[in-house]
Amino acid sequence: MPKRVLTGVVVSDKANKTVIVRVERRVMHPVYKKFIMRSKKYAAHDETNASKVGDLVHIEESRPISKTKHWVVLAGREPAPAQKQAPAAAAESPPPSERPRRARTPRAPKQPKAAAASG
Repeated sequence: MPKRVLTGVVVSDKANKTVIVRVERRVMHPVYKKFIMRSKKYAAHDETNASKVGDLVHIEESRPISKTKHWVVLAGREPAPAQKQAPAAAAESPPPSERPRRARTPRAPKQPKAAAASG
Protein backbone atom coordinates (compact mmCIF):
# COMPACT_ATOMS: atom_id res chain seq x y z
CA MET A 1 0.00 0.00 0.00
CA PRO A 2 1.49 3.41 -0.93
CA LYS A 3 2.31 5.90 1.80
CA ARG A 4 0.19 9.02 1.95
CA VAL A 5 1.88 12.35 1.22
CA LEU A 6 0.30 15.57 2.51
CA THR A 7 1.27 19.21 2.00
CA GLY A 8 1.02 21.78 4.77
CA VAL A 9 2.53 24.79 6.49
CA VAL A 10 4.87 24.52 9.48
CA VAL A 11 3.23 26.23 12.47
CA SER A 12 5.78 25.27 15.15
CA ASP A 13 9.43 24.23 15.15
CA LYS A 14 10.18 24.57 18.87
CA ALA A 15 10.85 20.88 19.55
CA ASN A 16 14.12 19.20 18.54
CA LYS A 17 13.75 17.22 15.27
CA THR A 18 9.98 17.73 15.31
CA VAL A 19 7.76 20.20 13.47
CA ILE A 20 4.02 20.73 13.71
CA VAL A 21 2.45 20.95 10.25
CA ARG A 22 -1.07 22.31 9.58
CA VAL A 23 -2.72 20.58 6.61
CA GLU A 24 -5.83 22.25 5.18
CA ARG A 25 -8.49 20.62 3.04
CA ARG A 26 -11.68 21.83 1.41
CA VAL A 27 -14.93 20.06 2.21
CA MET A 28 -18.48 20.77 1.10
CA HIS A 29 -20.90 21.74 3.86
CA PRO A 30 -23.61 19.06 4.06
CA VAL A 31 -26.53 21.52 4.31
CA TYR A 32 -25.37 24.74 2.64
CA LYS A 33 -23.30 23.07 -0.12
CA LYS A 34 -20.60 25.70 0.29
CA PHE A 35 -16.93 24.73 0.40
CA ILE A 36 -15.32 25.35 3.78
CA MET A 37 -11.73 24.90 4.97
CA ARG A 38 -10.91 22.28 7.57
CA SER A 39 -7.44 21.87 9.01
CA LYS A 40 -5.58 19.33 11.10
CA LYS A 41 -2.16 19.46 12.75
CA TYR A 42 0.37 16.67 12.39
CA ALA A 43 3.63 16.18 14.29
CA ALA A 44 6.33 15.29 11.76
CA HIS A 45 9.94 14.17 12.17
CA ASP A 46 12.50 16.61 10.74
CA GLU A 47 15.92 14.98 11.14
CA THR A 48 17.98 18.05 10.14
CA ASN A 49 15.83 20.76 11.79
CA ALA A 50 15.74 22.49 8.39
CA SER A 51 12.06 23.51 8.38
CA LYS A 52 11.12 26.86 9.90
CA VAL A 53 7.77 28.37 10.82
CA GLY A 54 5.85 29.36 7.70
CA ASP A 55 7.59 26.91 5.33
CA LEU A 56 5.47 24.84 2.95
CA VAL A 57 6.49 21.19 3.41
CA HIS A 58 5.48 17.75 2.19
CA ILE A 59 5.09 15.08 4.86
CA GLU A 60 4.95 11.34 4.32
CA GLU A 61 3.31 8.68 6.45
CA SER A 62 5.80 6.46 8.32
CA ARG A 63 6.13 3.98 11.13
CA PRO A 64 5.40 5.36 14.62
CA ILE A 65 8.41 7.38 15.78
CA SER A 66 6.92 8.46 19.11
CA LYS A 67 3.54 8.66 20.80
CA THR A 68 2.30 11.40 18.44
CA LYS A 69 4.80 11.36 15.53
CA HIS A 70 3.82 9.16 12.58
CA TRP A 71 4.94 11.44 9.74
CA VAL A 72 8.32 12.39 8.24
CA VAL A 73 9.19 15.66 6.47
CA LEU A 74 10.32 15.01 2.90
CA ALA A 75 13.58 16.61 1.71
CA GLY A 76 12.17 19.30 -0.60
CA ARG A 77 10.75 22.35 1.15
CA GLU A 78 9.56 25.72 -0.12
CA PRO A 79 9.36 29.10 1.60
CA ALA A 80 5.93 30.15 2.79
CA PRO A 81 3.56 31.61 0.19
CA ALA A 82 3.57 35.42 0.18
CA GLN A 83 0.75 37.20 1.96
CA LYS A 84 -1.74 39.21 -0.06
CA GLN A 85 -0.73 42.83 -0.56
CA ALA A 86 -3.04 45.67 0.47
CA PRO A 87 -4.86 47.40 -2.41
CA ALA A 88 -3.11 50.45 -3.87
CA ALA A 89 -5.86 52.82 -2.72
CA ALA A 90 -5.38 51.80 0.90
CA ALA A 91 -1.62 52.26 0.61
CA GLU A 92 -2.04 55.90 -0.52
CA SER A 93 -4.25 56.98 2.37
CA PRO A 94 -2.46 58.62 5.31
CA PRO A 95 -2.09 56.67 8.55
CA PRO A 96 -4.94 57.04 11.06
CA SER A 97 -2.96 59.44 13.24
CA GLU A 98 -2.65 61.94 10.35
CA ARG A 99 -6.22 61.80 9.05
CA PRO A 100 -8.42 64.83 9.80
CA ARG A 101 -10.97 64.12 12.48
CA ARG A 102 -14.65 64.57 11.90
CA ALA A 103 -16.25 67.42 13.80
CA ARG A 104 -18.68 66.12 16.38
CA THR A 105 -22.11 67.63 16.63
CA PRO A 106 -22.75 68.99 20.11
CA ARG A 107 -25.34 67.16 22.14
CA ALA A 108 -28.19 68.86 23.92
CA PRO A 109 -27.57 69.10 27.68
CA LYS A 110 -29.41 66.54 29.77
CA GLN A 111 -32.46 67.82 31.59
CA PRO A 112 -32.67 67.05 35.31
CA LYS A 113 -35.38 64.58 36.21
CA ALA A 114 -38.42 66.15 37.77
CA ALA A 115 -39.26 65.03 41.31
CA ALA A 116 -42.13 62.59 41.44
CA ALA A 117 -45.35 64.38 42.31
CA SER A 118 -46.89 63.12 45.50
CA GLY A 119 -50.58 62.92 45.43
